[in-house]
Amino acid sequence: MQPNPVLKKLGFSDDDRVVIIHTDDIGMCQASVAAFAEMVDFGLISSGAVMVPCPWFLAAAAYSVAHPDADLGVHLTLTSEWNTYRWGPVSTRKPETGLMDDQGFFHKTSQAVWQSADPDAVMAELDAQISKALAARMTLTHIDTHMGSVAHPNFIPGYVQLATKYGLPPMIPRMSAEELMATQGVDEGTAHMITGMINTLEEMGIPLLDRLSRLELVDATDRMGQAKQALGALKPGITHFIIHPSTDTPELRQITDSWACRVADYQTFMSEETRAFIKNEGIQIIGYQALKDLMPAAE
Repeated sequence: MQPNPVLKKLGFSDDDRVVIIHTDDIGMCQASVAAFAEMVDFGLISSGAVMVPCPWFLAAAAYSVAHPDADLGVHLTLTSEWNTYRWGPVSTRKPETGLMDDQGFFHKTSQAVWQSADPDAVMAELDAQISKALAARMTLTHIDTHMGSVAHPNFIPGYVQLATKYGLPPMIPRMSAEELMATQGVDEGTAHMITGMINTLEEMGIPLLDRLSRLELVDATDRMGQAKQALGALKPGITHFIIHPSTDTPELRQITDSWACRVADYQTFMSEETRAFIKNEGIQIIGYQALKDLMPAAE
């Protein structure tokens, strides 16, 4: 694949390693909002995304209103993965949409969403989440997807339609079908559909990423070492680098077994050691606002 044309538009060379250090799951719980606020002040993270259906969305929206320069998008949500701390659609309560499980919440897995949800209902729900964020007076820079639930042939066209409707760059990597299958877990049909769509979007002037990377929510041991390894392995191009930072609270510990990884992400990206490593590696940090500025005019 040819070098990303966005690089030169932003003043970079084809060989530059450019990263969006992106904080997921803001508004999922109080600890995620508190961590984001502190990390914005520290200045190492460059973007984040809010989960509109979640209990602490209003706190995240209030932060955005008070800090309009904070780079925030909507973490489009169709799943609710925890056992006793859950959320559901903002657009409907109708079971026939297939958006909900038998408890009335979003399904716990993306696979269950893909099997059950009506594509029109998904489109309406995602649109409602963006609309609710805008109604809360949030300043939005992009859209992305929680647990990859939008990455299905029935849902991706609607996702792209919403990006053009609102003038918000979508989290879509310029990856080959083989790369998508190997690194993102999508099936062959979806991978080829996405690659065709990528070509169309670039012709439309939609700014895209080159790849996704992340710190997995598996092992909190030596998170600094994990971060250095992942960041040091970045290739030329624009990478959406995903972390899940939260402060350490009793609520967080009760919600998820991954609490230690989330707290470790917060600690690692509030560290001068991490900042120095990124600088010494020559990695360039941008936010989604830079991509939004390149978007064609909203429909």
